[in-house]
Amino acid sequence: MRYYIDLFGCAKNQVDAETMMVFLGNTGWEKTEEADDADLIIVNSCGFIESAKRESINAVLGWRRFYPQKKILLAGCLAQRYAAELSQSLPEADLLFGNTDLEKIGEAVSRLMHTEENAASLRSGFSGGGSSPGFVPPVEGSGLCRPGKRPLLSFPGSAYVKISEGCNNRCSFCAIPLIRGSLKCRSIPDITGECRELLDRDIKEFCLIGQDLGSFTAAGAGLPALLEKLSDLPGDFWVRLLYIHPDHFPVKILDLMERDPRFLPYFDIPFQHASAGILQSMNRRGNADAYLELVDSIRTRLPAAVIRSTFLLGFPGESEKDFETLLRFQEKAELDWLGCFTWSREEDTPAFSMKGRVAKKLALERKRITGERQIPITEKRMDRFVGQELTVLVEEALEGGGEDLYLGRSYAQAPEVDGAMVISTGKTLRNGSFVRGRVYSRAGFDLEIRV
Repeated sequence: MRYYIDLFGCAKNQVDAETMMVFLGNTGWEKTEEADDADLIIVNSCGFIESAKRESINAVLGWRRFYPQKKILLAGCLAQRYAAELSQSLPEADLLFGNTDLEKIGEAVSRLMHTEENAASLRSGFSGGGSSPGFVPPVEGSGLCRPGKRPLLSFPGSAYVKISEGCNNRCSFCAIPLIRGSLKCRSIPDITGECRELLDRDIKEFCLIGQDLGSFTAAGAGLPALLEKLSDLPGDFWVRLLYIHPDHFPVKILDLMERDPRFLPYFDIPFQHASAGILQSMNRRGNADAYLELVDSIRTRLPAAVIRSTFLLGFPGESEKDFETLLRFQEKAELDWLGCFTWSREEDTPAFSMKGRVAKKLALERKRITGERQIPITEKRMDRFVGQELTVLVEEALEGGGEDLYLGRSYAQAPEVDGAMVISTGKTLRNGSFVRGRVYSRAGFDLEIRV
């Protein structure tokens, strides 16, 4: 029996998919790259914001139109958050499967493929049912988050390592606690053990992920303690930290980054806004001055630092004055990379019932203005690399006129969200390996390097 997986959402969702693939393989299932060849289509959904939910549901509807006789399983965050509702309103999916009991995917699929029960009956067996989303924290030997040698859906040489699940920050706009529950963290030995196994598989980049790495704690030890243990691992590799809440940034991690260059000076810090009033409504404690001080502190300690952030436009109550505050912050912070989003009204979040909603057209216009203003900032920040020698992780070969061309990433570029390194060389390179060369130009947000 073969399955095809259609993946949506964030890197945490990708790790969930990789974990499900292990359990499916243990029960005799084989992954196929073509839906035509599959007996089962799995849509691993995102349920974070309205557009993502719509995209996942449209995927189910589309697969059902293309393959009316195939079995379709809706997995992931959307199935977890809306199990009861979707069991009644989405007959195109044969079964719903959330993200709290991934080790049961084999059992669920077996029931789906070998039973004559109707879809509604099957859905009643959804793990989690109508109860609040739960999470079983990974522990040594549990097999929940580290069930074995998981297949990696990343580019060669890179792997996401999920160190925590859920979140306690309770930002008023965010549905993550509704989907993935409160914060639960893996043990430090479990995480270092996984990284050691990945090194044995020739992985060169560990991208540590969680809803907020700054909140990580295990047996009373925080993120700095975890990184210290990872620094004991031998070998030539990168550690990249993704998603650190700015209100409790663990400054001690800068000490290790100064000592060990394998810990990349790349910081994904979602500021979301700069207006103190809007941040307070978001249930955040910061303000523009505090965030600028954090940016300055990082760059003073680590001059090579690259900082990515996200801004959320159109939050309820956002006035023109609030928006101007954000634009001034953007100009002063000179962030290397920036993602801009408009507020999504998510049921059961505190912001859902807030007054002073911003018109969608106005929110989109503010997003457009912010995005356009970021273009010259990012170009300027990338210009500083021209003439520098950088190490690049090779990802894939390209067809190019007369010389070998490859795509890769330097420390300044996280997977999938930032620009790329376009590598020109007169030799054959191995995907997933490190090479070193000199940057000779910038093309848009990409950098061109010769090795």
